[in-house]
Amino acid sequence: MLPRLTGPWATYPKDATPKRLVVLLHGLGADGNDLFGLVPALAPALPETAFVAPDAPFPCDMAPLGRQWFSLQSRTPAAIEAGVRAAAAILDGFLDETLERLTLDASQLALVGFSQGTMMSLYVGPRRARQLAGIVGYSGRLIGDTSEFRSKPPILLVHGDADPVVPPDSLPLALKALEQAGTPVEAVTRPGLGHAIDEEGLRRGRDFLVRIFA
Repeated sequence: MLPRLTGPWATYPKDATPKRLVVLLHGLGADGNDLFGLVPALAPALPETAFVAPDAPFPCDMAPLGRQWFSLQSRTPAAIEAGVRAAAAILDGFLDETLERLTLDASQLALVGFSQGTMMSLYVGPRRARQLAGIVGYSGRLIGDTSEFRSKPPILLVHGDADPVVPPDSLPLALKALEQAGTPVEAVTRPGLGHAIDEEGLRRGRDFLVRIFA
């Protein structure tokens, strides 16, 4: 049996019936509470939205605390893709279960990822047969072959040009591959930003979510 994901979630306003769902996927060594910290900045612009930030399924094997979607002990492309693919089945099940629980359709779902969470978002989202509303990916990479895509959700990629963890050239490489696959994609490079989300990147992500849900 696959692990079941859990993590913090909230609806804005508190007692509203959600008409859309935003799933926030954290990076290596963090947990759901990390990206859930974005909710106060996003929620006022997205009324009647449920926000959920699941903890990744595995304990981080490179730190005493935190979670991971996949191991980076081996960084060969084959090992990373195998890890992403295994975690994708778990995330897919969580998305299906959450949409069913909230009685929402895939078109009412957006993924927001950071680092490993972006890699998971870009892997899982376009491989789902029912197209999502969209994907926001911060400081990540595109893993795997776009020939496996089954849908083409609009995507926003944001990356700092001083990122010491995920190389900044991951952004133009992903942009080129996604464009060649016919996926609507926008890219934002943040000058001087390291492996982080800054205020401008957050604003761009929020505005993108408002636009795709409209």
